Amino acid sequence: MSEFLTPLRLAAVIFLVAAGSIGGAWMFQTLGYAPCELCLKERIPYYVAMPLAALAAWLAGRSRPGLLAACFAAIALIFAVGAALGVYHAGVEWRFWPGPSDCTGPLDHASSVNDFLKQLQTVKVVRCDEVSLRVLGFSLAVWNAVISVGLTALAAMGLALSLRRPEARGP
Repeated sequence: MSEFLTPLRLAAVIFLVAAGSIGGAWMFQTLGYAPCELCLKERIPYYVAMPLAALAAWLAGRSRPGLLAACFAAIALIFAVGAALGVYHAGVEWRFWPGPSDCTGPLDHASSVNDFLKQLQTVKVVRCDEVSLRVLGFSLAVWNAVISVGLTALAAMGLALSLRRPEARGP
């Protein structure tokens, strides 16, 4: 099993899973499931980590263990933040805690047509505290947390492998 786990393969898996996750989010968006403010923020770790995973894959064959370790450490930290964002968003959906005021909570009732028109200009339609889609019973926020935890673990494995002696690291 340890022969299979190499920094190059781990970096490639991280990149592919991250790209697939973003691709899935874009696919659901094109199918009409508009993302809320928190959903868009949860995508940021993927956008930042994918180039780092590609760099880690490139560095894996370049005998640069310090830079490779730094890439994996950064990826692990980035996806740990992504997992925290997913847990936060899931908690908002389950009403464990309040979310951002821009996309959660009650809508104010307008007292006049002018007030209503003003509200239409400032109120976001996509709410962060309502689940618009469940996949296998879980919201996309929960899936993001699960995937981010997995990617954090893969990056931590890559970090551990990159810190080993060069002769034990493999390609």
